[in-house]
Amino acid sequence: MTPELVMRILVIEDEPKTGAYLKKGLEESGYSVDLANDGADGLLLAQEQDYDVIVLDVMLPTMDGWAVLKVLRATHATPVLFLTARDDVNDRVRGLELGGDDYLVKPFAFVELLARVRTLARRGPPRESELLAVGDLEMDINRRRVKRGATRIDLTPREFSLLQLLLRRQGEVLSRTQIASYVWDMNFDSDTNVVEVAIRRLRAKIDDAFPVKLIQTVRGVGYVIEAKEPD
Repeated sequence: MTPELVMRILVIEDEPKTGAYLKKGLEESGYSVDLANDGADGLLLAQEQDYDVIVLDVMLPTMDGWAVLKVLRATHATPVLFLTARDDVNDRVRGLELGGDDYLVKPFAFVELLARVRTLARRGPPRESELLAVGDLEMDINRRRVKRGATRIDLTPREFSLLQLLLRRQGEVLSRTQIASYVWDMNFDSDTNVVEVAIRRLRAKIDDAFPVKLIQTVRGVGYVIEAKEPD
């Protein structure tokens, strides 16, 4: 969590008037607010910055709110308040099943939104270990740092998300389809080698210079991360 007086909110809303209204109101209520007006930009901010709450519209350009949350939940537990004009029970259920924390239908009263944001900010993300590790590899999620032994390893946001997924599912073989779905929010296409390329680049950073290899290929199935002593 960020300091109490400087709680950070990310608003992902494509309607300019609504976005400006929310940003102004939340800032006047004492929050620091970032505003994104499409799903892809909002997801990038949510992955790279630490926020106390995300206010997420459902109907967005480039990626809708469902897709944004699906990708985000693979690596982040930030509380999410859905905003939508669709007052449908199935939509609310879908949002909650994907990992949303609350749901507010447009039009809404700002005082109600503010109350819900305050509740979510106090709740914060579920208490999870801030450190993930396998062998001599350690990932500090909050500080976005990775190291093997005493060696600091710099990763791109996508590489960080991929490694975090592997570490959270340590010992479990993940198929290319699963990895593509969680990290890129895409359906796997046998003609697409995006997963193989990403794994190769990640291995170059965390495995190539070290005798113990961590990312293992299970031929015909996928990938798993576990410490494996050299033969």
